[in-house]
Amino acid sequence: MTCMKFGFVVPWADAEDIGDIAAEAEAAGWDGLFVWEPVWGVDAWVSLGLAAVRTTKIRLGTLLTPPSRRRPAELASQVATVDRLSRGRVVLSIGLGAVDSGFEAFGEECDRRRRAELMDECMDIVTGLWAGQPFEYSGRHYRVTATDFPTIGHTVQQPRVPVWCVGAIGSERSMARALRWDGLLPQVVDGDGPREATLDEIAAVREQVGDRDYDIIVEGEGSQHSPAAWADAGATWWIESMWGALREASAVTASIDRLREGPPTL
Repeated sequence: MTCMKFGFVVPWADAEDIGDIAAEAEAAGWDGLFVWEPVWGVDAWVSLGLAAVRTTKIRLGTLLTPPSRRRPAELASQVATVDRLSRGRVVLSIGLGAVDSGFEAFGEECDRRRRAELMDECMDIVTGLWAGQPFEYSGRHYRVTATDFPTIGHTVQQPRVPVWCVGAIGSERSMARALRWDGLLPQVVDGDGPREATLDEIAAVREQVGDRDYDIIVEGEGSQHSPAAWADAGATWWIESMWGALREASAVTASIDRLREGPPTL
């Protein structure tokens, strides 16, 4: 069994609520708190900045950030700022994102291949900027020239903030991308559409990774799944998700109530 950590993804909350929720999560013994990043809505990184100053130990991050619709320098700045505020506790989760969350309505790129290209180039620039100046980049979609304009851009975590990436198990190209980073958010797409990875599929990824320090992240509700079984298969993070809280009178209250119960036990 691998050592498993426990996180919680907030189903719905404003930035001020995220600060309260993060404090509750840390007090109850959770290892991480995550927020989703909308096209239009509550800003994820402002929320995480508030969470950073309300906590001292737990990991903070997004689930997830679609780099294809982000300006690379802006994303690099936001993540680095929260990493400094938190004294090195940020995780950046990346993926293509769900186009039905408002991509078309706000003029974002919807073509899957172009989004993948934009994501790869964006992350080249993000990690390049974190490494410091001088930095130059010339890609198909982005161009950056070195600058000596004074800025604060470093991250506390070195050589960089950990990056978790969505990887489609069974897709060689998608998995190769995810395995270049620090963690896998597994996805399986077959003839019936997206589905949850099986224990055997997670175990196969762990065997492929070997002894490398690499996170495998699974998501669900502890009341319906066995986190221990996923740990046995090689997963390192269990992210508690309770999207049903959106149907509650107060998703924030429902989240806090769940967090106070503490993380699942193995």
